[in-house]
Amino acid sequence: MTHDTQELLRKALTLPDKERAELAGNLIASLDAVQDPDVDAAWQEEIARRLHEVQSGEVNTVSWETVQQKGRSLLNGE
Repeated sequence: MTHDTQELLRKALTLPDKERAELAGNLIASLDAVQDPDVDAAWQEEIARRLHEVQSGEVNTVSWETVQQKGRSLLNGE
């Protein structure tokens, strides 16, 4: 990290939480500015496939509560 970047980081870390979060979000969003059309098309196909599977009854959905409970169990080593 360059000296200028380190100085910028030092100043950014003194900002209030809300402003730091907004700055961080903007920086992260700037990394996603270049989108690969092939990736976007692949995601659209995947979304359509999954939606079809759910609507046709090919797969069953799981409630958020069930997912949370399973996650807790796994984290607790149960």
